[in-house]
Amino acid sequence: MEPGDAARLGPGRAARTLPPRLLLLPLLPLLLGRGLRAAASASSGAAAEDSSAMEELATEKEAEESHRQDSVSLLTFILLLTLTILTIWLFKHRRVRFLHETGLAMIYGLIVGVILRYGTPATSGHDKSLSCTQEDRAFSTLLVNVSGKFFEYTLKGEISPGKINSVEQNDMLRKVTFDPEVFFNILLPPIIFHAGYSLKKRHFFRNLGSILAYAFLGTAVSCFIIGNLMYGVVKLMKLVGQLSDKFYYTDCLFFGAIISATDPVTVLAIFNELHADVDLYALLFGESVLNDAVAIVLSSSIVAYQPAGLNTHAFDAAAFFKSVGIFLGIFSGSFTMGAVTGVVTALVTKFTKLHCFPLLETALFFLMSWSTFLLAEACGFTGVVAVLFCGITQAHYTYNNLSVESRSRTKQLFEVLHFLAENFIFSYMGLALFTFQKHVFSPVFIIGAFVAIFLGRAAHIYPLSFFLNLGRRHKIGWNFQHMMMFSGLRGAMAFALAIRDTASYARQMMFTTTLLIVFFTVWVIGGGTTPMLSWLNIRVGVDPDQDPPPNNDSFQVLQGDGPDSARGNRTKQESAWLFRLWYSFDHNYLKPILTHSGPPLTTTLPAWCGLLARCLTSPQVYDNQEPLREEDSDFILTEGDLTLTYGDSTVTANGSSGSHTASTSLEGSRRTKSSSEEVLDRALGIGDQPVSSRGTRLVFPLEDNA
Repeated sequence: MEPGDAARLGPGRAARTLPPRLLLLPLLPLLLGRGLRAAASASSGAAAEDSSAMEELATEKEAEESHRQDSVSLLTFILLLTLTILTIWLFKHRRVRFLHETGLAMIYGLIVGVILRYGTPATSGHDKSLSCTQEDRAFSTLLVNVSGKFFEYTLKGEISPGKINSVEQNDMLRKVTFDPEVFFNILLPPIIFHAGYSLKKRHFFRNLGSILAYAFLGTAVSCFIIGNLMYGVVKLMKLVGQLSDKFYYTDCLFFGAIISATDPVTVLAIFNELHADVDLYALLFGESVLNDAVAIVLSSSIVAYQPAGLNTHAFDAAAFFKSVGIFLGIFSGSFTMGAVTGVVTALVTKFTKLHCFPLLETALFFLMSWSTFLLAEACGFTGVVAVLFCGITQAHYTYNNLSVESRSRTKQLFEVLHFLAENFIFSYMGLALFTFQKHVFSPVFIIGAFVAIFLGRAAHIYPLSFFLNLGRRHKIGWNFQHMMMFSGLRGAMAFALAIRDTASYARQMMFTTTLLIVFFTVWVIGGGTTPMLSWLNIRVGVDPDQDPPPNNDSFQVLQGDGPDSARGNRTKQESAWLFRLWYSFDHNYLKPILTHSGPPLTTTLPAWCGLLARCLTSPQVYDNQEPLREEDSDFILTEGDLTLTYGDSTVTANGSSGSHTASTSLEGSRRTKSSSEEVLDRALGIGDQPVSSRGTRLVFPLEDNA
């Protein structure tokens, strides 16, 4: 087509006849812009994906590193315990007694703490702090929006303004710093339960009145004396300018409560190894077991002290009596919960055939015992008290229903858990001296605390011993009192109570001081136990399962009638009458209901309860000619209730400690013991002691302790 033809066709017709490449020229800028935007969008999307992938890789690496550090921290404690065990073996092999295993664990913990503190570099840093000036309180959980992604943060605690720049930047040190709840929910239950489950009840109940006085009244006296003395020390610190923050009177009482929890584990271990006097051992062990429970309830009551008005730290009579009521309520509720759990376990093991499956039986026993602690804490009570009395109840009732395998397994299981948990805590104490970041060292407060503890312990032991001796036939001698005064070590319970709350300046100072007190008492006092026993002339080499050696007053020839019998009755009236009343009820009703031992309920309950009695009485009671007997049951025998029949003569042993009635008959001339005589020997706990029978007379040691 010619150019003139295009002009004749008109503009529209000419446009339709242009080549396609010429028609696309006006659209090039638009297409080019869209292409560039698409390419840029694709590039930004790829970059975002790459960035997200890099973040995921970084997160995975951080998780792997955190897992590795967790493993290293746990491995550190396992190696500490392993090294402690090997050193304990070496010390026992060489008969070294100047340092106990707990002291060793603390030394190894100190060494590892120094290495972690000064031998490992900082592996992380902190970003800039964010200000939340509009909020008037701290949140336990915080969600932070970072570029559209939400991150969750949890509250670690308050940091004073002067220590913001010294916040721990070593991840490894953070890993070895445990949550205080780990001590309460995991480590303390096996320690406290083992104390109740392995209780030597014979000597414990022989001195029950004195133990209760030392544990309850003595701990309260010690708490208030230490608290008031420390309040004077705080006032002195304020005058000399050594106090940089608030420290109230209730804080001083709280410190008195937690530091009154004694833990003479070192002394008791040496006593057990040397077989020291059984009554002294029972007094120290019983006091330490119960006063831990009293101290924790007392500290909870002090925390609950809330006076009316603006001044929440002033004295208020109403608030004081409310705190006393809280103390009684928490203690009685915890005691009841522990005892009920033990009773439930006893019923389950009695009326089921779990004894046919020892593994299941042991597992149930373990879970029921541990759950007591958590149940009490969940209900607002004190798990330490609950698990302690659960252990005592389990040993008294449930233990009789277990199979032979389960008895051995439960004893060994809780013994191992107790050993590992206790040494773990003492290892952590040494570690915490260098890894804990909230220490407040005050020389005035520390020295004042040592003086206050000494005076509080003296006011605890000597006046109470004086009043107790007024009612005891077997007096607590001065050498015993000095040894009890010397043995007031502090340990795991004081540490656990102090580390549970370190948010304020006062609590941080208490924790640091408590840590140093534990170090001193375990190393110095624990190491001086053996020389002190020798210096005080306290006898050692005594079998803890036997009575003290006889003297001129410890043996009596007992007959059915006469002045000796009357004297035995007087001894009975002067002994632990409260426990004898309890035992009569326990032996006739509770033991037959909860165990396979004791007299049939058909003989102790009224006739109209015959159906119930037959349902609750175990068939083994009717099948066995002699009652099943648990370990340490010889402590239960009530004085004056044992009757022996030799031929036609009856001999009443008023000085024994049981309520069983046994009779034996001698047929023919002298021959070996009959089976019933062996039962009698086991019931009296004198199976291997020389018992002389001359005609109608029986000679055996007389218990005359209060």
